[in-house]
Amino acid sequence: MYKNFKSVNKCTYGKGCISTLGEILAPKRGIDLKGVMIFLIDDYFVNHSLIQKLPILSQDMVEYIYAGGDEPKTSQIDELRDKILSKYGLPAGVIGIGGGSVMDIAKAVALMLTNEGSSVQYQGLNLIKKEGIYHVGIPTISGTGAEVSMTAVLTGPTKKLGLKCEWTVFDQIVLDPDLIASVPRNDWFYTGMDTYIHCVESMTGKLKNTFSEAYGYKSLDLCREVYLNEGYGQNAINDEKLMVASYFGGLSLTYSEVGVCHALSYGLSYVFGTRHCYANCIIFNVLEDYYPEGVKEFKKMVAQNDIFIPTNISKDWTNEEIEKMIDVCWALTHMWKHAIGEDWEQKLTRQTLKDLYLRM
Repeated sequence: MYKNFKSVNKCTYGKGCISTLGEILAPKRGIDLKGVMIFLIDDYFVNHSLIQKLPILSQDMVEYIYAGGDEPKTSQIDELRDKILSKYGLPAGVIGIGGGSVMDIAKAVALMLTNEGSSVQYQGLNLIKKEGIYHVGIPTISGTGAEVSMTAVLTGPTKKLGLKCEWTVFDQIVLDPDLIASVPRNDWFYTGMDTYIHCVESMTGKLKNTFSEAYGYKSLDLCREVYLNEGYGQNAINDEKLMVASYFGGLSLTYSEVGVCHALSYGLSYVFGTRHCYANCIIFNVLEDYYPEGVKEFKKMVAQNDIFIPTNISKDWTNEEIEKMIDVCWALTHMWKHAIGEDWEQKLTRQTLKDLYLRM
């Protein structure tokens, strides 16, 4: 199978490179620099020194995004789009500064500014009708791969599914390791494990290929250096390694696919609002049947870094909640085809999925 995916057009990388954002945006603002930029920023940075480093001009819009609750919703995207268009018309660009949720919101808003109707109708592959506006991704936590992926994952009224097309990909990303230095320890681990799980899944399924393996193997090596090997832990050197691991992990899954863990994670997040990276860790912890070596190494990372992964959470779930989670993950056919094969519906049963959820 051939894939002809679009990659990020431009990437600037290195400690302190956030200082170049002004010159990056200037050509997009126009000769008179009057073009409006929409800054969507994780609200962690309210009154933070980072804000003083951003090239925010008087005409720009700054919207702080609370990323600590539920994952991005289609209703949130639609409201932001309407707010921007009513006040500014079509802006010159959107800049997302934060973790995976904020970057997904920035990608989705950039698309919806030029596409009519609700974002609900565009959840899926290549459903977007028109190219979005210029958009920039600046991660302040590493692991999700959102900075390089062609998906903006959203939770809608009936499903959790991304706006996925070539136009979703950022036009520019800024990878500054200094920006992830203050990430809380648990979040640093959970998001980093998203990268690790991306690579384990992309490299063990039916769609794996030399291209995805090349990025995946290097990403896994970097994850081991950050979480297992001598000098492991949260420090400036490992911040750089994790930022590159996230980038490579995103490319590995782009040229392959994710699998069992992500499919189950979509169900858990949809029903309970569990944060994606945290949900992945809860689920991967019980997937020895599918990824024995990966889970073994994951548990070693958990122990060595003294991280808490909850267990026995399913005891409080109702059968209705479990069935809804199964509905959501069963619909992710592209993930199951990769993980199990084209005949996945003959090999997988709803009872199998229920048993997996009950292990959690």
